[in-house]
Amino acid sequence: LAPELHPEYIHLFISNCIASCESLPHGQNRLVRLVCVFLQSLIRKDIVHDIAPNTPLFYEIQTFCIEFSRIREAAALFKLVKSLQ
Repeated sequence: LAPELHPEYIHLFISNCIASCESLPHGQNRLVRLVCVFLQSLIRKDIVHDIAPNTPLFYEIQTFCIEFSRIREAAALFKLVKSLQ
């Protein structure tokens, strides 16, 4: 059994991952793909279960996906987040 993590910690970690993707000049595509797959895993395993419309985390992930929409994994994450609505 995995230990329960506080939702605020998870949200902060996600925000830091997104900020890292946005600030990295080289190797950005690879990091974006990894972050997207990681976020999809968190959502599917119901570790992040409070991504509801009109929440800051929802908008942050949605903006991230739109910014990197040219990357296939970001488009898949966008579809997954939209399906949660």
